[in-house]
Amino acid sequence: MVTLNRIYTKTGDKGETALGDGTRRPKSDLRIHAYGSVDEANTAIGLARLYAESELSLTLGRIQNDLFDLGADLSTPEDGRRGEARLRVIDSQVERLEREIDLMNAALKPLDSFVLPGGTPAAAFLHLARTIVRRAERLMVELAQTEKVSPAAIRYINRLSDHLFVASRLANDGGAKDVLWVPGANR
Repeated sequence: MVTLNRIYTKTGDKGETALGDGTRRPKSDLRIHAYGSVDEANTAIGLARLYAESELSLTLGRIQNDLFDLGADLSTPEDGRRGEARLRVIDSQVERLEREIDLMNAALKPLDSFVLPGGTPAAAFLHLARTIVRRAERLMVELAQTEKVSPAAIRYINRLSDHLFVASRLANDGGAKDVLWVPGANR
């Protein structure tokens, strides 16, 4: 468990931060960018929850907790000190997302166009979160080219963007308030 007695430590004043295993990395490090983007996505989901119906809000709350798990996973390299004993994203978290996507999607009409971000406030914030999650995924994939990253973590972040897309349609009155792309409409 984490205990936060002091909020500022001054240990990052020279542009470095500590990973979960205690090693120091520059704040510009790819691993820091990856879990920073996960944190940013978590914040956007928090904004969406301000407008989400209660059941969707509970689902998003579980995802927010998962994103802290993902941040813990990314902040402690598997091949680093104490790496094997740390919290990791697991397959059952990915499988839960898949079940939720299937359940939400079953209630929606199929799309015949791409959806523009917007509609209700909840949907707009979910689209924002989805794009941040996509950035986090790109960073995690890039990180995995040079360092070990849990395959379950990459699957989770990939599935999460799909989940947020379907959730945005649900938040748009079951898709009725989706803003659809009209190709070439403003030529």
